[in-house]
Amino acid sequence: MRLNRIPSKKSKSYLPSKWDFVKAWFFSRHVIKRMESVADEALAITPESYKNVAILIEKHAKEYPNDAAILFEDKRYTHKEYNEWCNRYASYFQKKVGLNKGDIAVVFITNRPEMMFTIFGLSKIGVISSLINTKQRSNPLVHSINIDPGKVFIIGEELIEAFEDVCQDLKLSEEQSKHLYFVPDNGDIKKPDEFQNLLDLVKNEDVSNPPSSVTLQAKDPYAYIFTSGTTGLPKAAIITHGHTYECSIYFADTVVGFDHKDVIYVTTPLFHSHAIQVAYAASLRYGSTIALRRKFSASNFWDDAIKFKATSFNYIGEICRYLYNQPEKPTDRKHNIKKIIGNGLRNEMWRDFKKRFGIKEIYEFYGATEKNAPNIANRFNLNCTVGFTLKPYAIVKYDLDTNEPIRAENGYMIKAKEGEAGLLIAQIITDNLYIYTDKKADEKKLLRNVFEDGDLYFNTGDLLKEIGQFKKIYIFNQFVDRIGDTFRWKGENVSTEEVEAAINEFDQVEICCVYGVQIPHTEGRAGMVSLVSNSQSKDFNFTGFYSMIQENLPEYAVPKFIRFTPNLSTTATLKIKKGNLKKEAFNLEEIEDSIYILLPNSSGYKLLTKEIYNGILNSKYNF
Repeated sequence: MRLNRIPSKKSKSYLPSKWDFVKAWFFSRHVIKRMESVADEALAITPESYKNVAILIEKHAKEYPNDAAILFEDKRYTHKEYNEWCNRYASYFQKKVGLNKGDIAVVFITNRPEMMFTIFGLSKIGVISSLINTKQRSNPLVHSINIDPGKVFIIGEELIEAFEDVCQDLKLSEEQSKHLYFVPDNGDIKKPDEFQNLLDLVKNEDVSNPPSSVTLQAKDPYAYIFTSGTTGLPKAAIITHGHTYECSIYFADTVVGFDHKDVIYVTTPLFHSHAIQVAYAASLRYGSTIALRRKFSASNFWDDAIKFKATSFNYIGEICRYLYNQPEKPTDRKHNIKKIIGNGLRNEMWRDFKKRFGIKEIYEFYGATEKNAPNIANRFNLNCTVGFTLKPYAIVKYDLDTNEPIRAENGYMIKAKEGEAGLLIAQIITDNLYIYTDKKADEKKLLRNVFEDGDLYFNTGDLLKEIGQFKKIYIFNQFVDRIGDTFRWKGENVSTEEVEAAINEFDQVEICCVYGVQIPHTEGRAGMVSLVSNSQSKDFNFTGFYSMIQENLPEYAVPKFIRFTPNLSTTATLKIKKGNLKKEAFNLEEIEDSIYILLPNSSGYKLLTKEIYNGILNSKYNF
């Protein structure tokens, strides 16, 4: 079946139009009032203030005891029931296990209510949940668990085999081995003998609010969320009560405008900051409902949205493209979703996504798990932008060859001009510099003496550009690429996002991934695209494809290699994994997929044979 295609770049601008700005002007008036109404409350959150997640959960249980807090499959938990389940977990681990504030619990569960009960039950007694990526296996799983060793291990039935596979490598102490907890799911897997059934242990525990709830301060951590960023292996980013409390105000009031009646469909894993710090945090503000699904499903998405009566959803990575590439169905517009929030919606499909699914408001934002990243958000519902921030930040010139910001003769960095891509950095004006649990990892993300001696900035690792000013106050930005994704070829910077946008328009391409690969004895990195096609490579219209990308891309950005693959591996948040693709490059010794090449002075792509491959290795071709 032919997929819905994105219009040609020639017919649509990737920038906001004048009419977009006019609509944003009127839209902005009530947004600014909302922002002003909560400004004092947000400023009052200091590290020592008693602002925490627990008191918000307890507040909603008192005010809305019978209203839904969590929807999952055919289950419905009211705010009262949700709070009571959290209290059972808190009571058990505090009174029976003896966990205290600052202790760590390893949590390895997929999206379901029991994970919420665990994280936020433990948060009430000051225990930190180390949220392990549920897709990790083998060495990466061992690494993540060992970064910050837990006193207890809370493992879902659905992941028990993955955990047991690495148990010997974890080298648990005798005391740790006494605290292995099994969280039943569908009953498909039997509880291992060395584990205790957690649901049996907590079901008769005290349901009253623990006294510790009101003693927790904004600076107190309650979760570690793992992020790889641009510096290698996963690092544990610290999530504090204050951070989530601020996010609840930020997303519910100053960005989207949620209220108690909203139902937010959570599309991302609960071990990821997008689920906790965006969707769930927004629901915490006014006691909105969250709807959970074990795993994102593009084919069932709108049916779920209708079932849950969702009014909003969060998105990340390629979620919107997966939805757009589904065949059109009557349910595409029979839902109640009018506003969505997230990041990763490509500019080339922005307007058509809104039109097809009847989405009126898109609140794209730029952010990161790390709390020092700037909060840039499209508060005014302006097309094709990540929006603006009122916090101090800068976009500076960046050298992709040295992977360092460019400094002038005086030693200071140079701000990029409007429309010029550069490294986004955020000024740090707090004494609390802690980003990760590993202080060496902290230092790698800090930039010192940026514009003057002694100043300090956070390196986001992302390239953005300023695209214009609004009302002479708000400077709007557009995301360009990750530093690790953008590459240089023929002395030019190539944005993988821009190349992917052009290639995804071709009617035989379902989805693609662009990256740079090294050619022996050649400067820079040549473009390579791995793509999933709805046609066999032998039936692919190479002539039409080459003609299309020539029209839409500069010569230096046209990929030299095309790899046809049946699927593209993704992270748990549906971002395409590029690491192995970059490593394999066009190595025919390691790749079984068909690869085509655009040789120098050629008018089209041809199959990469062993003969041509060896010729490339021996510098036969002058790229």
